[in-house]
Amino acid sequence: MPIYEIAIGRPEETYHPDALRAALAEFISTLIFVFAGEGSGMAFNKLTHDASTTPAGLVAAALAHAFGLFVAVSVSANISGGHVNPAVTFGAFLGGHITLLRGIVYWIAQLLGSTVACLLLKLSTGGLSTSAFSLSSGVSVWNAFVLEIVMTFGLVYTVYATALDKRSVGNVGIIAPIAIGFIVGANILAGGAFDGASMNPAVSFGPALVSWDWTNHWVYWAGPLIGGGIAGLVYEFFFIHPNRNRHHGHEQLMSTDV
Repeated sequence: MPIYEIAIGRPEETYHPDALRAALAEFISTLIFVFAGEGSGMAFNKLTHDASTTPAGLVAAALAHAFGLFVAVSVSANISGGHVNPAVTFGAFLGGHITLLRGIVYWIAQLLGSTVACLLLKLSTGGLSTSAFSLSSGVSVWNAFVLEIVMTFGLVYTVYATALDKRSVGNVGIIAPIAIGFIVGANILAGGAFDGASMNPAVSFGPALVSWDWTNHWVYWAGPLIGGGIAGLVYEFFFIHPNRNRHHGHEQLMSTDV
């Protein structure tokens, strides 16, 4: 069972040079992603006098986040795995691909990266606000909760299929960042008009902290973490674990024949 792969890790992991380098990569990548995504929304608001909820604004947000995430994952994939998202890290943890302690280090780096990105945006734009994620008119908290679960499931499932599945390891440098960026862009087009389509607790945390607006903030943690966790368990249980068992069984058969 995939659940047996879960590991707490050793305390040394929190200060080992490799873990610190990986955390730094996560910090920089998340900063790049949030700066591009949040900055595009601020720029569009300035150019259109706060009309970011128009179809054009939604498309602009989708493109900015897709391009930004493509770059963020690409530049950190070979160092930290290119998570850039606490929900991805949580899904990877449940599948046994990262220990709990290393995952916590990643979370801290991701949250700091998002916060610093929003502070830099506020500083470099003359004090413009970094808007916290919010629900659109007529959208309930539970509507947004389900949306975040479904959208993040699709994102983390894509991460598993293109990056964490060892059978796809040769494509990590090319296919994975493109696919991950595309699914985020597509989900923003699908859910952005309803709740902003976060899919990433770090992306929601930075703007909320800098603007000090925590309205319905729990939705942008609970939804992505549940969706990411389900995706990790589903992919591990149905696609990776059975393949691993068949591989071990084949090896045992070969050794018996010899």
